[in-house]
Amino acid sequence: MKKNILIGVGVVLFLVLAFFLSTLGNKEDETKLLSGKKYVEISVKDYGKISLELDADIAPITVTNFMKLVNEKHYDGTKFHRIIKGFMVQGGGNKDNPADTIKGEFAANGVENKLSHERGVISMARNSYNMNSASDQFFIMHEDHLDLDGNYAAFGYVTEGMDVVDKLAEVKVEDDNGTVLEENQPVIEYIKEVKNKNYTQEDK
Repeated sequence: MKKNILIGVGVVLFLVLAFFLSTLGNKEDETKLLSGKKYVEISVKDYGKISLELDADIAPITVTNFMKLVNEKHYDGTKFHRIIKGFMVQGGGNKDNPADTIKGEFAANGVENKLSHERGVISMARNSYNMNSASDQFFIMHEDHLDLDGNYAAFGYVTEGMDVVDKLAEVKVEDDNGTVLEENQPVIEYIKEVKNKNYTQEDK
């Protein structure tokens, strides 16, 4: 009887310790999140380059994840596979090397996010039934759609290259959902970090 009690107490203590250590681990992960502004350049084959300013103070988890993928060259060779003119252009999914999912940083998920889904804003794609399902796919707004605010994690905006986004919006699609045939999907040659460049947001 005493032996069983001791075993039970030991199991409880082990679980408490495991929970405590996992909590510490989460705090350590939080200290690794980026802050401030980050700058990236997207090169789209045959279309041109798009420069963006990302705000890690508004969406630290999203920007940290995005920059990690950028530095790992995760996006090189991926494509824009979904395009809806007057709405957005979506791409970045890497089927050969799936990315981990992250917490959605938007109001419906309990996170304040001041960025609004206006023309030129970049945001994370996710499925409709899981707020924490974003991973590597992103979209850039072709026109304002403020109805997305509070439900998707916006994390930056285009500073140069909206003319490229406009060209992408003209790509032929197969249906109202913006499906682009694989042979017509614009190719992302690379996304790279740009250091120490002072950008100003383009006029909309």
